[in-house]
Amino acid sequence: MASGVTVNDEVIKVFNDMKVRKSSTQDEAKKRKKGVLFCLSDDRKKIIVEEGKQILVGDIGETVDDPYAAFVKLLPLNDCRYGLYDATYETKESKKEDLVFIFWAPESAPLKSKMIYASSKDAIKKKFTGIKHEWQVNGLDDIQDRRTLAEKLGGNVVVSLEGKPL
Repeated sequence: MASGVTVNDEVIKVFNDMKVRKSSTQDEAKKRKKGVLFCLSDDRKKIIVEEGKQILVGDIGETVDDPYAAFVKLLPLNDCRYGLYDATYETKESKKEDLVFIFWAPESAPLKSKMIYASSKDAIKKKFTGIKHEWQVNGLDDIQDRRTLAEKLGGNVVVSLEGKPL
């Protein structure tokens, strides 16, 4: 069931910027988003980039030690969100980077919010072409343990996430 919610152009721009890893200057690379949250506009008609809810590559090592833990902290405890996280991980064979689309729908979110976010998910997913990993998360217990994300990315072959061994 579609909700009639549309996706703001800024959301698509953020996705395309995160998806394309073009060679860039060090300053440009630092401005790349590592993780970002999207929410519904106040009138619940559009999916927009949530103001101030992002982690930049340049923040890592400066104001952010662990980008994954910092991303988890951005999530509201009592409402739904969509998120994009640029996961850096290692398997026994190689280093990889993949975008993960996250649908955050905590148990404590209002039912109406869960319903509209669930019915609007396809609208945003259709705009995010080429996403390999989608993850619906229903509470902090599911997302706080980085091993759960590692399983989504590659099962038991993932040996580290964001440079931290599992």
